[in-house]
Amino acid sequence: MPTVSCDKEELWKRLGREYSAEEFDRLLFEFGLELDEDTTEEVEELKKKGLPAERPQLKIEIPANRYDLLCIEGISRALRVFLGLDKPPQYKLAYPAGGEDALLTTTIEPETKQIRPYFACAVLRNVKFTERSYESFIDLQDKLHQNICRRRQFVAIGTHDLDTIQAPFRYRARPPKDIKFAPLGKSKEYTAEELMTVYESEKHLARYLPIIRDSPVYPIIYDKNDVVLSMPPIINSEHSKITLNTRNIFIDVTATDETKLNIVTNIIATMFSEYCEVPYTIEPCKVIYPDGTTRITPDLKYRTTSAHASYVNSCTGLQLNATEVAQLLERMTLTASVSPNDADEIIVQVPPTRPDILHECDLMEDAAIAYGFNKLPDTFPTTSTVAQPLAISKLSDIVRLEWGLAGWVEALPLILCSHEENFEWLNRKDDGKTAVRIANPKTLEFQVVRTSLLQGLLKTIRENRSHPLPIRVFESADVVFKDPALERQARNVRHAAAVWCNKTAGFEVVHGLLDRIMLMLEVPRIASNDFKAATGYYIKEREDPTFFPGRAATIYYRPPKGSNGLQVLKRTLKAALHNPDDLEIGVLGILHPSVLEKFEISYPCSAVEFTLEPFKKELQTVWT
Repeated sequence: MPTVSCDKEELWKRLGREYSAEEFDRLLFEFGLELDEDTTEEVEELKKKGLPAERPQLKIEIPANRYDLLCIEGISRALRVFLGLDKPPQYKLAYPAGGEDALLTTTIEPETKQIRPYFACAVLRNVKFTERSYESFIDLQDKLHQNICRRRQFVAIGTHDLDTIQAPFRYRARPPKDIKFAPLGKSKEYTAEELMTVYESEKHLARYLPIIRDSPVYPIIYDKNDVVLSMPPIINSEHSKITLNTRNIFIDVTATDETKLNIVTNIIATMFSEYCEVPYTIEPCKVIYPDGTTRITPDLKYRTTSAHASYVNSCTGLQLNATEVAQLLERMTLTASVSPNDADEIIVQVPPTRPDILHECDLMEDAAIAYGFNKLPDTFPTTSTVAQPLAISKLSDIVRLEWGLAGWVEALPLILCSHEENFEWLNRKDDGKTAVRIANPKTLEFQVVRTSLLQGLLKTIRENRSHPLPIRVFESADVVFKDPALERQARNVRHAAAVWCNKTAGFEVVHGLLDRIMLMLEVPRIASNDFKAATGYYIKEREDPTFFPGRAATIYYRPPKGSNGLQVLKRTLKAALHNPDDLEIGVLGILHPSVLEKFEISYPCSAVEFTLEPFKKELQTVWT
């Protein structure tokens, strides 16, 4: 969740009183927020030492969908309404004297469809900034960029001193070599191509360069005199930068997602409209699309929805009437009234600052917050159910318990690994049909989802090779395989694996570990040519590049299918035709020296790995 730093003294001033740490923590909890940190003590300590210190800050954790609380203006406004000190503010569009014809216009050119097709803008008139409100204005833009804007990939915000530029504006997309301007903080002019090189060394901007770098055209905003306002989503121009003395602000918002565009435009405009000469008024702008259609932005229309007292009561266990529910919703910056046609229905006007209200359940949650979660009655559920563990999880627990009691240590490696670790380091080939690849891996360590548990255990031994021998580790967890037959194109398979590392290979040790777990699963050991046995397991020598030649074996399992004469005869005939029903469930052996060398292990190791899936008992249908 995002954390917002509020100046403590400024917040107390806005709320009309001072709070103790305990009182304010309780207030935030009641409102659904959390006080992360109060820096007062740290500031006092610095002052005692004679060191420079900022004013005390209150760091407040905000829900990820409450964009209206990402600044001190929004927090104080919401808390004042919650405390009953103010009514919910009414946000309005303030048209200039000439009406709609006098609105500032921005024309969108067709080429912008190639890069960032959506655009909105707004004007804040006669703004009076203080140093703190100016910093808050900049900080809100950054918070929005990092959250709903997804680091400017979906939406980018630009703010400009309107008195330094002239309408009408043009939103264009041009080749980077044709764009030239002085970016924010620099006096020299650069082409867009040059800026890509200049900003590579500036960490705070370098992360945004890939958004447009490979595009044949870059988005750019010009005014009437071809003065550049900004090159979204990278940088604004130095010419139109805002300062403490700025009185009229032009806000431009570009986006690849129209829904997010509208949310961000409404939030940035409404939060700071309180500093306008007429509070909570925003001057709209006209946007002209390539097809000639026009749109007035921002759209501050209140959205009408409804809630029902009976629904709120059924979810919370309360006995409230519609009027009481409406009063609770008023405390959450919503405008609510009882429907004249239905005594159970509440008509709610959702302001443009509350895009988190999507359904009646959101209104119910707000009513519950306003009432107080701690005051809700405790009730027993009307139904009582008993959970049942998954069959495969129960099976895994048996393996963990038995191998743990045998003196082995459980390891918990990551399920993602590199392609080399999954294939080349185990002397295995990738057929392209087995492993699930990560589309855009951030590092070489996490390229595929593992198809074996061995590489994780070997890496664990490598990192603990300084421990006394023998090292014996095991894991019982999922591996993943591609499966085109399933809708999700992949399936999880529960495996169990163990690795023994000592001065001697210890093949007999892992063999004994296999025998122990089969004994606990009540699976008898049988001979490979014993076709009369109804069920059991056996091993056969195999050649596997992961293991030392002549020191590897396949583990076979015969599922129970009956032991009458006909079934025994069928098994005998299938075995004679080299087509037995026995399942290949795993492998054990001494690991090949080349495998150990790649994992930087200097001692011989033996390993066993097999699937647990055939041993799980079917759950009752009601639980699946």
